[in-house]
Amino acid sequence: MTKDLRIVFMGTPDFAVPTLQILVEHKYNVVAVITAPDKPAGRGQKMQQSPVKAYAVQEGIPVLQPTNLKSDAFLDELRSYQASLQIIVAFRMLPEVVWAMPELGSFNIHGSLLPQYRGAAPINWAIINGEKETGVTSFFLKHEIDTGDLLFQSHVPILAEDDFGSVYEKLKYEGAKLALRTVQAIEHDEVQPLPQAVTGNVKHAPKIYKETCEINWNQPAEQVRNFIRGLSPYPTAWARIGDKTFKIFKAEVLENTAYTLAPGQIKTDNKTFLHVQTAAGAIAILDLQMEGKKRMPLQDLLRGYTFNG
Repeated sequence: MTKDLRIVFMGTPDFAVPTLQILVEHKYNVVAVITAPDKPAGRGQKMQQSPVKAYAVQEGIPVLQPTNLKSDAFLDELRSYQASLQIIVAFRMLPEVVWAMPELGSFNIHGSLLPQYRGAAPINWAIINGEKETGVTSFFLKHEIDTGDLLFQSHVPILAEDDFGSVYEKLKYEGAKLALRTVQAIEHDEVQPLPQAVTGNVKHAPKIYKETCEINWNQPAEQVRNFIRGLSPYPTAWARIGDKTFKIFKAEVLENTAYTLAPGQIKTDNKTFLHVQTAAGAIAILDLQMEGKKRMPLQDLLRGYTFNG
């Protein structure tokens, strides 16, 4: 197999690292990496590199960190690498002048089975909506976000015990394998891009904000549970219980338990359980974090805190 492709890789979070790593390990010529600028993090607000930059520096790959993807200085530097292919994983939206630059195009790895769950938070929304399956898709970039011609897809089941964190881990490695398969197919001129066939109800995956993570107890128990696990461990569902705000990481639906409570009301012995009524059924809170405190299992919290309910 020839390795005369010149690849520019674009990505920022740890989700993108396995893809860059698999390209390096298979001896592809990654000529440069584009990632987000360093930013302050933690209590000391020290400048922190992105996970992708840390790996690229370790491997001796040149790193570009533009703040403006349309600036002449950045575009001139990008052209100087004479990339034949660009690969994008968990990066920001690119202007056409960037994605149209390589002769073989630019492809993206997206964490859903497109055209379903286009947008910034596909893993979260698939779980929130109670899907039993998701996956990863490789596709060529075009003007509208996540609408380009499909290359390959890989299906991944969403198990009952999965949450955002576990599905994220599965998809970041599945995405790396799919990216390798896509590069190999492009390299051997074996790709047949297909337009996305949009039929029926297309579900979207808009960005999630803290204020939209509040639990709505006026939904059925299973829907509330899916909302919690779709946001766990990040950005985390939250609710006001009594006079405190709690992040809730894990819950289960109570079977054969009937309370005559209004949605949002609680039942607890303040020793072993905390149940919350929903619009249909109740859920048991298992893992949570009180404002200003650490995350902990419910029973640990109950050793030092009493709910009024």
